[in-house]
Amino acid sequence: MTTAPLAAVTGAEGFIGSHLTEALVASGHRVRAMAQYNSFSSYGWLETLPGDVLDQVEIVLGDVRDAGSVRRFAEGADCVYHLAALIAIPYSYRAPHSYVDTNVTGTLNVLEAVRALGTPRLVHTSTSETYGTARTVPITEEHPVQTQSPYAASKAGGDRLADSYHASFGTPVVTLRPFNTYGPRQSMRAVIPTVIGQVAAGERVLTLGDLRPTRDFTYAADTARAFLAVGTAPAERVVGRAFNAGTGGEISVGDLVALIGKVMGTALDVREDPERLRPAASEVMRLVADASRLREATGWRPEHDLEEGLAHTVEFFRDPAHLARYKIGIYNI
Repeated sequence: MTTAPLAAVTGAEGFIGSHLTEALVASGHRVRAMAQYNSFSSYGWLETLPGDVLDQVEIVLGDVRDAGSVRRFAEGADCVYHLAALIAIPYSYRAPHSYVDTNVTGTLNVLEAVRALGTPRLVHTSTSETYGTARTVPITEEHPVQTQSPYAASKAGGDRLADSYHASFGTPVVTLRPFNTYGPRQSMRAVIPTVIGQVAAGERVLTLGDLRPTRDFTYAADTARAFLAVGTAPAERVVGRAFNAGTGGEISVGDLVALIGKVMGTALDVREDPERLRPAASEVMRLVADASRLREATGWRPEHDLEEGLAHTVEFFRDPAHLARYKIGIYNI
């Protein structure tokens, strides 16, 4: 009898991590899921997964900032998916040291564990924010790195460490760079749940930041499939390479809000809140992915268009039990 492969996922309790955990179980993997240690024994979004999914998941409380915790967590894994990170851009202006601790030192700890244990593969998570405002579109993996926020700088630091471990030690690293994932379970720090959550709670006058930037929005299930694709593809196709995961389409925040209003059947009055604006030189004005490298290497392509994905997301937030997990009335930095 063949034992199912073991996938170890850091940041599994979060938005994308919980979707990846579900996708891994559905594809026949055993999953070891790291949730950040806390005294409440909270497993984050993992607690909302169906029981038949959780039966295949071993949940471990730990912290990527602790090298010993990471090494114990990675033991025996066939692939480590490293998603643990601090992700909120506004908070990175206030607490940049914490972003370096988690996104740089945490990544170093994962790389060291994988190297020491001889783990067959590590999928490292980057972000489209490392590209900064697009100089050329669509953005390929050769686009210059422009770190316009402390968050982006910390993620780029982790990327460079991953590259260096592959070059120096032959560590089998693959880097996936998702473009603006959205969907059920996303935090209110992002524009789509901010809009949908406010409308679902009965608000019709919305306060948002800059409406001009454009983004390439990718549905969470599609992003999870991208992680699976690079985690399971033949090594010669993916190891040592970076891959964008995006739709190739773009929409401005203003037009996105109008589309959400259409999906929710509601006219919206949008007002700009200065507190939600990034410093002028820090705002990334345009992001749109060229994901052809990922498609050619693995066959991955998104299965959900924006309007369909928004409809699924609206359905999630309209569930009172889900909406109750959010603090709609405050600005989440």
